[in-house]
Amino acid sequence: MLTLLTAMYLVVRSASTQAEPIRVVVTGAAGQIAYSLLYSIAKGDVFGKDQPIILVLLDIPPMLPVLDGVVMELQDCALPLLREVIPTDEVEVGFKDIDAAILVGSMPRKEGMERKDLLKANVAIFKTQGAALDKYAKKTVKQLSSNLQRIFREEKSKSFWYKGHHVSRQVLVVGNPANTNCLIASKSAPSIPKENFSCLTRLDHNRASSQVAIRCGVSSDKVKNVIIWGNHSSTQYPDVHHAKVDLHGAEMGVYEAVKDEAWLRGDFISTVQLRGAAVIKSRKLSSAMSAAKAICDHMRDIWFGTKEGEFISMGVYAAGNSYGVPEDLIYSFPVQIKNKTWKIVDGLPINDFSRAKMDATAAELVEERDTALDFLSQ
Repeated sequence: MLTLLTAMYLVVRSASTQAEPIRVVVTGAAGQIAYSLLYSIAKGDVFGKDQPIILVLLDIPPMLPVLDGVVMELQDCALPLLREVIPTDEVEVGFKDIDAAILVGSMPRKEGMERKDLLKANVAIFKTQGAALDKYAKKTVKQLSSNLQRIFREEKSKSFWYKGHHVSRQVLVVGNPANTNCLIASKSAPSIPKENFSCLTRLDHNRASSQVAIRCGVSSDKVKNVIIWGNHSSTQYPDVHHAKVDLHGAEMGVYEAVKDEAWLRGDFISTVQLRGAAVIKSRKLSSAMSAAKAICDHMRDIWFGTKEGEFISMGVYAAGNSYGVPEDLIYSFPVQIKNKTWKIVDGLPINDFSRAKMDATAAELVEERDTALDFLSQ
């Protein structure tokens, strides 16, 4: 009898502590980035090996037959964490009660298209998606409580904490121009704190780390604290003045390890800035596998935090920054994340070379923002 009661207790205890599924929407879900991304999310590489997932796949109506094929493949993977897959072309379905949104889809730049036309098309897309997030996403913003039971319950739900508020909606914008699209989505979702919105510059960050690692003859995990400042564009500034390399067991600055200032201030920067174009030239398609990996890295760090003493690059709202960046922008900064709260790493010394690069990419973002806000107001 005692053994039976013990077994029953363990079953009940297991059931009561099992995480509830989180609902994750991916837009542009029939595209090549999503095709490389969805498997990693569904198998637990992003939100945890014990976190069940409901995947919502949102795309435009002509892509629904493709989504049906993606759904079949996900089902055929027989992934134990994947509880449900929902394909849709309706934003009210796509964003209903979501815990996390990964906005991959956007209007790509076509041959002969002016940048202002690209911005106009994407303002319409991200205004609609921001408004849908505002209307349909979960409305569970709660004050912190010292009540232990509530803390346990809310921590178990894997939601996002920011500045004393318990917030269950996290939005990552990937579709380009990512920084400005992110800003428009945020402005179109006034009930969601701006701190919940970020854009992807982790791909640029990973590219920079990899270039340094290759140059030094080490694996990429031996390089830390590179920074991408500014826009996810050719004006971005990959900065290694504060980065470190573990070279044969000794940690040192990148400039000391590489011993080639001309390369670090020249070809290194341009290689990272233009890497996306180089991939397109070779593949005849844009980066997909590396973009998907960067999305996973970004979201996993938000969920589980950055390593002690390390920071990563994210496009975040610039309010209150200490680097003189205009405040009403989504700008890539070095950030640290702990307990699902990100903060900009303050106080890093900035030399004249870096200052000029940071200001140039900020100027481009200001111009983009002003053009986009004109369209938003129309």
